[in-house]
Amino acid sequence: MATPHNSAAMGDFAKTVLMPGDPLRAKFIAETFLEGARLVNNVRGIQGYTGTYKGVPVSVMASGMGMPSIGIYAYELYTQYGVENIMRIGSAGAISPRLKLRDVVAGQGACTNSHFAHQYQLPGTFAPIADFTLLETAVSVARGLGVEMPVGNLLSSDTFYDASGSTMKWGEMGVLAVEMESAALYMTAAKLGKRALAICSISDSLVTGEELSAEERQTTFTTMMRIALETAAAMAEK
Repeated sequence: MATPHNSAAMGDFAKTVLMPGDPLRAKFIAETFLEGARLVNNVRGIQGYTGTYKGVPVSVMASGMGMPSIGIYAYELYTQYGVENIMRIGSAGAISPRLKLRDVVAGQGACTNSHFAHQYQLPGTFAPIADFTLLETAVSVARGLGVEMPVGNLLSSDTFYDASGSTMKWGEMGVLAVEMESAALYMTAAKLGKRALAICSISDSLVTGEELSAEERQTTFTTMMRIALETAAAMAEK
């Protein structure tokens, strides 16, 4: 069932979809980790693939940048393609001094400066959180791989170039890192009764000023990718 943003047919997507922001990262994951990967959607060059990982069907498709973009793709995957689990696997900027480049973090919650939740007309402030089953599974997988994966709050920001200079204030509240998508994914999943989780690799640090190149972001976040893929395989039994 095609949508304005997805040309795939019903059944082309697995129950679990991994969503990097970058289409080139989606292509890298499909070609590197999935068996029998086939391109099922390339509207606007978003590159959606489905294959198997350890015999379990898994899809990977880019979300683009920002909450409006992931909100569109997640909504369509959940409502039109029977997807149950979406894991964002993206990059994030550290705002906690204990994080280093290439560390992997899991977003238990996602603070935001966005007005994405206003569409739901709630009489208060909604707190977007990850699905506990996905989070618990990912933490167990990371532990089994010998990876220390901090779990905590992310900041989903509508602005990459923050004119106010206030991003670091979130760190004073224990927020680990800033990115641009997770809150919208969590809210969309909550509204539709689906599962969502964000697992992010630290690509730069607002604390130290260090950063990775665009190519390094595409191809060196393999620890995050393996955690997500192993989680997808484990979820097939839940």
